[in-house]
Amino acid sequence: MLERGLEYLVASQSQSGSWENDAGVTGICVMALMSSGEDPNFGRYAESVRRGVRSMVRSQSSGSGQIGSGMYQHGFAMLALAECYGAVDERMLAEDGEAPKRTVVEALELAVRCAITSQEKNPFNAWRYSPSSTDADTSVSGAVLMGLLGARNAGIAVPDVAIDDALAYFESMTSSSGTVGYSGVASFGDSVARSSIAALVACVGKRRGIGTFDALEGYVVKQKERLQSGSHPCYARYYLSQALFQLDHAAWKEWAALNTRDLVTRQESDGSLPMPGSFHGPSYQTGMLLLSSALGYTLLPIYER
Repeated sequence: MLERGLEYLVASQSQSGSWENDAGVTGICVMALMSSGEDPNFGRYAESVRRGVRSMVRSQSSGSGQIGSGMYQHGFAMLALAECYGAVDERMLAEDGEAPKRTVVEALELAVRCAITSQEKNPFNAWRYSPSSTDADTSVSGAVLMGLLGARNAGIAVPDVAIDDALAYFESMTSSSGTVGYSGVASFGDSVARSSIAALVACVGKRRGIGTFDALEGYVVKQKERLQSGSHPCYARYYLSQALFQLDHAAWKEWAALNTRDLVTRQESDGSLPMPGSFHGPSYQTGMLLLSSALGYTLLPIYER
């Protein structure tokens, strides 16, 4: 199932190296290819990885450091570059003898600067769709914060205050029952995705056992038999898989078995993994769902426990 899905991603990549003309989707698909265990420099998917990296670097603003059209795209692309840093041989990124306009580490440092500058201007110390937004939401903030945590893991300088302030925002949006609000005045409705994001950043940010973490953990672990989500189903599976993997390995194993069985039956003959209700195209859906099933390989640092 994994290999057929990856073959679909290779076939659906555009000539420019992007997927769906979206830097965030490109980051997701690059991470899916990297998670396979194939050598990113000489393996079967090496050229697709290189083209994806070039595409993300090309789409970055040299002034602001923003990658793609918004902070969602920026967060996922930043995370992908962090996972590529140190694994992708930059000497092989040259195209037709011409080197990219900046190295992966230069692009990653610029991306971090963009995220920090945006956060410093934000009254909530978090992020929304635009880098200049004055409101925030837990979904975009989760994508950007995971990118910053990945960059910090890779050795890029990320101020502690940026991580602390972002985690404090998630704490403020989490109820005593473990539900997590979306934006502004917290509306603590049931959302597997939001609670999973909050639990994940708390784990990776080393905040286990602090504040509302126990409530978050209890809420998320109870979702171990849940595959379907009312909205953004691929997104919900992507984060629920990671949160369970960090919180409770036994619970994750139960969920992963259900997820794998479902994906095997869902897969189309071309290798794609369609998910009705998703707001992006088949490359996004396939990349996200492949990543939801790749946690057991622990081949990317951000997906390790």
